[in-house]
Amino acid sequence: MATRILVIEDEERIRQFLQRGLSFEGYRVDVASDGQTGLDLAYENPPDLVLLDLMLPEMDGLEVCRQIRQVSDVPILMLTAKETIEDRVVGLDAGADDYLVKPFAFDELMARVRALLRRTQPVQPQVYRFADLELDTGTRQGRRGGRTFDLTAKEYELLELFMQHPRQVLTRDLIFDRVWNYDFGGESNIIEVYVRYLRQKTEEDDLPRLIHTVRGIGYVLREESS
Repeated sequence: MATRILVIEDEERIRQFLQRGLSFEGYRVDVASDGQTGLDLAYENPPDLVLLDLMLPEMDGLEVCRQIRQVSDVPILMLTAKETIEDRVVGLDAGADDYLVKPFAFDELMARVRALLRRTQPVQPQVYRFADLELDTGTRQGRRGGRTFDLTAKEYELLELFMQHPRQVLTRDLIFDRVWNYDFGGESNIIEVYVRYLRQKTEEDDLPRLIHTVRGIGYVLREESS
C-alpha cells in the first residue's frame, strides 16, 4: 500500500503544488486548507506523514501539531515563511520533527520527507564496531573494555553518527543537522557538552580516547596516534 501523506496548507497554489508533486512521486495525498479539517482527516484516516503549514486560519499549525502529538507519533514536517531560530524552536517544541522554510525547492522537501519516513520504518538491529568500542542498535547500549553502558537518546544518536562514519571528520554543522535537525547557532556549546558525556562513558578506567576534537572544524572517531 502506498505511503499516505496529509498536507495541511491554506495557500491553494502551494497546496496544489504539493499534491501534484507528491502524487507524482507515488504517495497517496490527502489535503486540507485549514487546521480543523486537517485534524479531522488525521483522526479519521491516520497518515504516515504530515506536511503542516504554520500559519493557518482559525487554528494555527502549532495547535494542530500539539493536538496530533497527543494521539500520534506520526512524523510532522512544518512549513513556514518564518525563519528565525526562535520560530524553529517553537515549532519543534510543539512536536514537529523537522522544519522547512518557504520558499523551498521540491527536491529538498522530498529529501526531508524520505528521511522522516526512514526513521519510522523498522530496521534490523545491528552492532557497530570500531576498535574495541561497540554500539548495539537493538538495545541502544554501548560496550567497551568488557563494560556495557547506557546512553540517553541524544548520546545514542551522536555516537551512532560517529560509528557510521569512522575516521571521517564531522563538522559541527553536519552534527547539528543530523542529530538535532536544526541550527542552534554558532554560539551553542551543545555538541561539546554531549561529546564530553560520551567521552566520560567510553573512556572509563582510563581507556584510550576515540572521539577527538579537530580544532575549528568538528570531531572525528579514530584511534589515538601512536
